[in-house]
Amino acid sequence: MSFNMAVPCLLGVEGLVSDELKRLGMENVRAENGRVLFSGEKKDIARANINLRCGERVLIVVGQTEARTFDELFEGVKAMDWENYIPVMGAFPVKGHSLNSALHSIPDCQRIIKKAVVERLKSKYKVSWFEENGAKYQIQFSIMKDRAILYIDTSGVGLHKRGYRPVGNAAPLRETLAAAMVKIARFRGRDAFFDPFCGSGTIPIEAAMAAVNMAPGLRRHFDGEDFIWMKKDIWQKAREEAIDKQYKGPYEIWGGDIDPDCIEISKHNAKRAGVLEHIKFEVADARRFNAESGVVVTNPPYGERVMSHAQAEQLYSQFGQAVLKNRDLKLYILSSSTEFERCFGKTAEKKRKLYNGMIKCDLFMYHGGRR
Repeated sequence: MSFNMAVPCLLGVEGLVSDELKRLGMENVRAENGRVLFSGEKKDIARANINLRCGERVLIVVGQTEARTFDELFEGVKAMDWENYIPVMGAFPVKGHSLNSALHSIPDCQRIIKKAVVERLKSKYKVSWFEENGAKYQIQFSIMKDRAILYIDTSGVGLHKRGYRPVGNAAPLRETLAAAMVKIARFRGRDAFFDPFCGSGTIPIEAAMAAVNMAPGLRRHFDGEDFIWMKKDIWQKAREEAIDKQYKGPYEIWGGDIDPDCIEISKHNAKRAGVLEHIKFEVADARRFNAESGVVVTNPPYGERVMSHAQAEQLYSQFGQAVLKNRDLKLYILSSSTEFERCFGKTAEKKRKLYNGMIKCDLFMYHGGRR
């Protein structure tokens, strides 16, 4: 059985997710704003969940319908083949969002969609009541410009929840965004890698996982593993395939932070991720950072949660003085500050818009190299 699937993602990383899916051999891969679509079989549901670094979750596309009125939404959802996905004992909660549409009340949309699915399953299973005491088949909906798309979520907890970070610092970076920054920097383990503002260690950990080619979903559970029509050996084979593709070898990956507590958290998280042996964490002041060559990928404070804007701008200036003297360093620095380049002391050779949660940021890129 072939499925049409969607991988929602942070704005700005659609191309990275598209590349990941193509490398996994998925078919009909096409990127749209905030999501990437593809086609695949049952085994590909497992492979995508386990291997994707930058996507947020893996959704099965059940169907689409016009949704200008509640009647239209109800009839469209009822016509979809829910019995192919949800068994008679399955639990099927509903959640979603609506943008630029006549149907803007989320609770009302949830109620109508739930009712439509129940009516469809009643007619197929010849029952009048659903206990919903089995595995969860989370229904998601997206209504955009009066058109609804209905999904089944196979991931459960978002893919950014790798399972290695039970403890974070005051301003944690989402794992999928850290992985995207590592990919944009094209780090594959050959160069020295540095993060002078490592916080809870997310960027160095994602860099180490990329260098080792460790699939980020190896150590966690997915809702799809409980689906009655997804055999356990499908997931086991996908994990074995991912493990077989891992690399070995020495890597020079360093994470520093001025806060000793952050360094202890980073070490704990890296150990849980299985990559502590590949990373050196140290208490260090980024204003005195010094390295001759390599790649710096980092997320300094924005002046929003950890310090004031004035303090952040002063820190950018001092950090710039430390790193710009080493022209063989490649720099990838994430910031939401519109004054970053002025404070840092140099205009970026390239910028890329990314979102850290709801915060609009730029990834400032300095490619180094003596001229």
